[in-house]
This record gives sequence, structure tokens and C-alpha cells, in this order.
Amino acid sequence: MRLLHLYISSAHNYFGHHGQPAGREPMVEIEEIQCVAGKGIKGDRFFDFKNDFKGQITFFANETYERLCEQLGESGRSSSVFRRNVITQGVDLNTLIGKEFEVQGVRFIGTQEAAPCHWMNEAFAEGAERALRGFGGLRARILTDGILKRE
Repeated sequence: MRLLHLYISSAHNYFGHHGQPAGREPMVEIEEIQCVAGKGIKGDRFFDFKNDFKGQITFFANETYERLCEQLGESGRSSSVFRRNVITQGVDLNTLIGKEFEVQGVRFIGTQEAAPCHWMNEAFAEGAERALRGFGGLRARILTDGILKRE
């Protein structure tokens, strides 16, 4: 698995905004992220969110991003619009649900799909929510401390 992009955001744009306009807090691309076991990513909006939170870190496949761009005729939008922390290449993220895995020496357990919501239509393009069903990425818990670096 290659790590193409690493993102954090200090606040939520969609979470807790149902029925209201989306927030405008940007995703910030960084060279490395500090993973803290059982807590999340330092500096991210979900850090120490709640005990045993299933989405301490999120992964999204670049292959899905490229397919979606082609399918919906979009170009020039960053993969950051999906608000996932790690953009990967070379792995089927759905195969990691319910499994422990390691990336750059850091251990994780895949907890569930990071299901797309209706905001994806606004953030990326009309039809994105439907096209992402089953391919919304991976939510995971962090099992060991460590640093992930963009490759």
C-alpha cells in the first residue's frame, strides 16, 4: 500500500451539520501524521473524540478517486474533498474490514466502510454519493503509536 496524500482538519464540515450548510474547514495536506493508539491522529478533528471510536483514522483509495473523476466527468478537484485522512494506492480497502493490518510500522484494525453521505454530491459532483456506495473508504482504529509519511 502506497500513501499518496495525508490530510487532517481541525474541525468538521459535515459531521453534526445535518439540515444545515456544510462547514468550510479545509483539509490540510501534510507530509506526515502522528498516529496515537486508541486516540487518533494528532491535530485532526476526531483526535480523542470518544472511547474506542471506530474512525480514529480513515483511508480512501486513489483508484476510487480516479474512477469517480472519469465516471462523473470531473477534473481538477482534490482528493481532499472526501475528507479522509489517508489516500492510498494499490490495496482494496474493503478487504481490510475486520482485519488487523500494518502500514509503515503502525498497526490498525479496519472497523467498517467509511460510508458516503449526501454531502459527497455537493463536495465532489452530483451522483458521487451513489457512485461511492461500497467504495467510500475505510474507517479504522489505531492499535500502535507511530508516524505515517507520504510516499
